[in-house]
Order: sequence, then C-alpha cells, then structure tokens
Amino acid sequence: MRSMTGFGRGICEAENRKVVVEIKTVNHKQLDLSIKAPRAFASSEDAVRKVCKKNIFRGHADVYLTYVDNREDKTVVKIDDSVVKAYKDAAASLEKIGIKNDLTASSVMRLPDVITVENTEDDEKVLALLAEKATSEACKNLVKMRKKEGAALKKELVFRLNNLQGIVSDIEERAPLVAENYAERLKAKLSEALQNVAVDESKFLTEVACFVDKSNIDEEITRLKTHLKHGFDLMEEENEVGKKLDFLVQEINREINTTGSKSNDIVLTQKVLAAKNELEKFREQVQNIE
Repeated sequence: MRSMTGFGRGICEAENRKVVVEIKTVNHKQLDLSIKAPRAFASSEDAVRKVCKKNIFRGHADVYLTYVDNREDKTVVKIDDSVVKAYKDAAASLEKIGIKNDLTASSVMRLPDVITVENTEDDEKVLALLAEKATSEACKNLVKMRKKEGAALKKELVFRLNNLQGIVSDIEERAPLVAENYAERLKAKLSEALQNVAVDESKFLTEVACFVDKSNIDEEITRLKTHLKHGFDLMEEENEVGKKLDFLVQEINREINTTGSKSNDIVLTQKVLAAKNELEKFREQVQNIE
C-alpha cells in the first residue's frame, strides 16, 4: 500500500553532462503527469513519461528536470568572411584618401556582425538516456517515500475497519431483540387501548411478522461482514488499491444506509450513526491511497 503524496529526486551524470529530476506527487483521482524540462529535452519527454507511468499509478505528479552542460566544446565561434572582407575593402578605400588604415584582428573582431557565438547541438540520444536514468532513480526514491507513508495510513485504515467490524457485531447482536421489543410495545399499546377486550393473537402475530419481515437486516449484515473482510484483504495488496477501496466504501455505505432505513429501534439507529461516522473517517484516509 502506498500513499499518493511523496517526493523523489534522481541524478545522472555522464560525458560532462548532469541531469537532475525531481518528482512531487499529491492526491488525484487519476494519474496526471506534468513535465517541465528545458527545450533541449523535448524529444526526451516520452521516455520520461513512460518511466513515470511504470512507477506511478495514481495522483498528480509534477516532474521537474534541470540540466547542467559542462562540455568544453559546447560553444562555437564563427567568423563571417564576407563581412570581414567588406570591412577590409572599406578600410582600403579610406586609406586611399589619406586616412590611416589601422585594422587589426582584435579590432575587426569587435566590429558588428563579424563574430557569432553559437551553442553546438546536443546529442538527443545521450540526453534521453540521462533523463531516463535520472527519472528512474527519482521514481525509486518517490516510491520508497510513498510506501513509508502508506504503512502509516494502513495502520489507520485497519484501525477504522476494526471499529466498523465491532459496530457491525453490535448491530448483529441487537437485531433479534428489535422484534421482541416491538412485540412487547405493541402488546402494551393494544392492552391499554382495548383495556378488557382480548387481543386477537393471530392478528397480533401477523402484525409482528410483517414488522420482522420489513425490518430484517440479516442480508445487510452478511454483506457488511463480507465487505469488511474484503477490506482487510485489500490492505495486504502492494500496488494500486485506492480505487478498489473507493468502490468498497460506496458498497459499505449503501448497506449501512439500508440498515438505517429499516431501523425502528433507537439503539440500532445509534449504532448505524456510529458506523457512518467511522466509515467517513475511513473514506477520508482512503483518498490518500494510490
């Protein structure tokens, strides 16, 4: 089990180049990747994205890539011969009318448009390899942090499931008493209303039977116990379980609501409210699971 929040950093250096990849993730229903990298790594983005998708299954991830180029030959100085010749010819023309020609190499280099400094094109394959390796390391460190946080979340989730299991057991224990209490209350009301008139036992039993049928929650309890067991099983899975837990929460909530709608007992209603409160705390933590 892994949390959706985390941070990972990876560095790869080779051939006087250094690539640093930092990944920060937060909660999100689906995988959402945002990659920010220098223009030189435009062709490397697919490789970075593939590595991220192999390691991150859910959450919003900001991927930052920085590049340090320490190559000695990364810049090239170019001289425009045609421009130099034009300056030389102009100086020669001035010399003919009595103006001293003092052109030197250093003075020519300072003249406009003579020299241009350009960065040499980088090797895209080398950059892609560096980016991929740095991203792999960043993902490894990210997953390590996510697992650590996931372990803490697991303890909280197991605690909440245990509480829910206890409440469901209380509901199961209370359920048979509801019909008995209803029968006693109904009989007391009828006796008070009819006073000395005898109660029709068959109609009385029919009324109690109808109540029992309408308020029976045996199926809901069985399904709740099954869902909770499935929840404990999901806690042991390693990879993406967040979506499964989201769905499980919906199923448990449906059964709890149905149980509450059938409740005609104050104690049972209180137990249902306690279960809903515990489930909400469980759901809040599930939102952090990948």
